[in-house]
Amino acid sequence: MTQKLISLYALMIIGLASIAQNNYLNENAEEDEKIYKGVDHYEVKIFPNRFKSKKPQNVILLIGDGMGVAQVFAGITANRGKLFLDNFKSIGFSKTQSANNYITDSAAGGTALSTGVKTYNGAIGVNPDTIPVKTILEQAEEKGLSTGLVSTSSITHATPASFIAHQKNRNMYEEIAADFLKTDIDVFIGGGYKHFTRRKDGRNLVNELTLKGYKVLQDITEIEMINSGKIAGFTASEHNGRIEERKDMLPIATKAAINILDHNKKGFFLMVEGSQIDWGGHAGSTIYIVEDMLDFDKTIGKVLEFASKDGKTLVVVTADHETGGLALTGGEIKTGKVKGEYSTGGHTGVMVPVFAYGPGAEEFEGIYENTVIYDKIKSLLISQ
Repeated sequence: MTQKLISLYALMIIGLASIAQNNYLNENAEEDEKIYKGVDHYEVKIFPNRFKSKKPQNVILLIGDGMGVAQVFAGITANRGKLFLDNFKSIGFSKTQSANNYITDSAAGGTALSTGVKTYNGAIGVNPDTIPVKTILEQAEEKGLSTGLVSTSSITHATPASFIAHQKNRNMYEEIAADFLKTDIDVFIGGGYKHFTRRKDGRNLVNELTLKGYKVLQDITEIEMINSGKIAGFTASEHNGRIEERKDMLPIATKAAINILDHNKKGFFLMVEGSQIDWGGHAGSTIYIVEDMLDFDKTIGKVLEFASKDGKTLVVVTADHETGGLALTGGEIKTGKVKGEYSTGGHTGVMVPVFAYGPGAEEFEGIYENTVIYDKIKSLLISQ
């Protein structure tokens, strides 16, 4: 065998070894993402279940995008056996199928929650014939209530968009942003600044928001200090980053929104989305899911702190769908370790939990379609 041929074989062997090593490293990296090893946990407070009225004056709807019962128990395990969700005594289950698919997307799932209408995947605030349907937020505005939206995604993303916009496709971000100007929403906080400024139509919606009386802010520390007036808070050009980048943006933004909305003696409606539980499921990352599940639960804690003192606020926590088909295949509550496996990189059709606290909470017990959540909130808050 010639020296040249020997060298060629040697290079082939080295190349194959390198590929095998890279595959091994990639597989191990993916496997590492499936295991949350546990970090310092936080204390959970139990709030009283005593309220000042039978019907609520305010409703705060929190949506953990992609949050099924496995995601909830992953959070419980990671925080050593307790979450603020432990405060909820009224618990039900929501069936999430959309009008055209056994597996819903966030647009159809969000629209079902916001309007009480089943629609096709991708639809934002419209029925299967693309006809706009009035949302619970818009109905609250008509009744004189204050309204708000908070999200860790872009504020124009499917779930928050479905409460304020009416578009045939969830990807029409600039059209969705323009729909914000057609409402009297009091406060919205999330990403998506570029959809209001760097637009194909040349409009600068930030200038238009300012003319409508909004304080437009891009720093969460500045947003946190505002407790009155109308606020458009942009915390990212598009989506907020993961927890190590955005820190406690969601709990802070939610508390700020409540401080602003609570000035209205008639009451308020607020929707808060923990968007990235879903993204962790798509990524097959238990670490990502747990980090955002705990961030969402801390936000729930801030809401309960207000609702328990107020005594007239109904808090509803649910999801638009489950993501990832998460199965918990190992863990340890003592250390907070969680191991997950995934049956899909997409959404699943399983029921998702519904938790309720406050006046009217018992109405949310049982098993029902996702549209019924809208019906119940409307009955309690709007149709009084």
